[in-house]
Amino acid sequence: MVVVTSLAFGCLGSVFRVRVSTKLEVKVSCPSSVTASSMSSLGKSFISVLGASFISILVESFMSVLVIMEAIPHISAPPQQSFDIEQAGSAWEQHQVSRRISTDDPERRLVISGPAGTTHSVGQDPWWAVGFHLVAAVNTAFILGYPALILAYLGWTTGLIFIVGGAALSFYNNCLLGSLHEINGVRHIRYRDLAETVYGPFMSKLTWFIQYSNISIANVGLIILGGQSLKAISGITGMHLAPWIFIAGTAYLCFATVVPNLSALRHFSAFSLALSFTYTMVAVIISIKDGLQAAPRNYSLPGTTTNQAFNAIGALATIAFAFNTGILPEMQATIKSPTSKNINKALWLQFTVGSVPFILLTIVGYWAYGNMAFPYLLINLSGPKWAITLANVTALLQALVVFHIYATPMYEFLDTSLAQKMFPAVKEQTNNYSFQKIASRFLLRGIFIGVSTFLGALLPFFGDFIALTGSMAAFTLQGGLIHHMIIKVRGTRNLGPFRLAWHWANVVVNIIVTFATVAAAIHYLVHDASMYHAFADI
Repeated sequence: MVVVTSLAFGCLGSVFRVRVSTKLEVKVSCPSSVTASSMSSLGKSFISVLGASFISILVESFMSVLVIMEAIPHISAPPQQSFDIEQAGSAWEQHQVSRRISTDDPERRLVISGPAGTTHSVGQDPWWAVGFHLVAAVNTAFILGYPALILAYLGWTTGLIFIVGGAALSFYNNCLLGSLHEINGVRHIRYRDLAETVYGPFMSKLTWFIQYSNISIANVGLIILGGQSLKAISGITGMHLAPWIFIAGTAYLCFATVVPNLSALRHFSAFSLALSFTYTMVAVIISIKDGLQAAPRNYSLPGTTTNQAFNAIGALATIAFAFNTGILPEMQATIKSPTSKNINKALWLQFTVGSVPFILLTIVGYWAYGNMAFPYLLINLSGPKWAITLANVTALLQALVVFHIYATPMYEFLDTSLAQKMFPAVKEQTNNYSFQKIASRFLLRGIFIGVSTFLGALLPFFGDFIALTGSMAAFTLQGGLIHHMIIKVRGTRNLGPFRLAWHWANVVVNIIVTFATVAAAIHYLVHDASMYHAFADI
């Protein structure tokens, strides 16, 4: 489970990822009580972890490519005018749709996908609430790593071109995915439900595996981010990182227990926008001050030619993460009808106003510090100390909210599929704040957060050796699979030759990028195997 991640979080694990390069030399500290022999034992243990991680990467890469390759044979069927769920006539499709009427617009009699429906709310939120979720999710404190992880690896011209191009393509892909939310009157409230409707049960399982692996490791990253922020805020130098990570995990669990679902989180998402604006503006203003006072900066690409190539792949993957959440169907499930029109409004909010802060930060941070920008920009800032502390506090609180946005699909699975089976009394409760539901959330979500917290403390540098591997999820689920679904659902005749070629080109490019990022992941695993130990104090 450790090495099945979002590419972006591999590249963006800014606070917990440190790479030895020509611009920075880092020593990982360890407790003074650790002897040479125990260090050797730790090293051997960690090599075992890396070996298991390497195998996981190969398995994950195979599964990710299979998502696209498994979909391709479906296009060999005779061309059809459009996709009709009733024409398929297979038993699994008839069983898959649960006749639960969507509560937002009974007259349309929309049904919800999934044999058990969902215990979370559907169709209750206005478009701006989902827009707030999207903006909050893409403006976490990981944006503080963008100057170092995008522009420092691509340079001014290439970097800015790919940022603009990545934004345009991501907006287009997300709009396509949003248009597939409702097919023949069925609302697909989960990504895996949409894959099952279009392809069948096997693709649903593959999609579920990749998406949930992706968001699980993303949440490990956010817990590490919380621990790093707590350590920076405290100013205590003698206390290692692991205890701070466990404290952060405890806070995340308390919040998860009292917030039942994504709809209940909308006001917190609105508040988190103020938090992200605060640490972004602190970083921008101090960076401008430092840049005006600094000597000429070095904007050359760091590292050898080989490292530059791998870094460029990582930068492209970071851009893919910067504009995508990977959980759009689950977010769209909460939106009121008409679903496609309203999700487009939310996406416009994300890709206009919502993208300005981190693009501004990326440009200003790179201008001020060049290729000496740290993967956590607050380290570069000259002060004042109170402003940097304020930035760390707001980054911590914002990560607390965004953790639960990304965890929404996992929470929905736990609350719907497990809680009602394990605790029959929960099924009878309609009040989300009843003792039974609170207790079930505390137990089931506590297990998920507990495992995530332990992994974060065990491998706080995990972002380094899993860098780029999540691209298998980012470029398949957020790119290639969407375009093939469009081909399948809308029909080859309706698309026409030009649009059909365009969608197929996107499928092929995403497969190629997936293989490239697997090679990069193996490169970083080999590079880092001799550098770190478990429970490192980074």
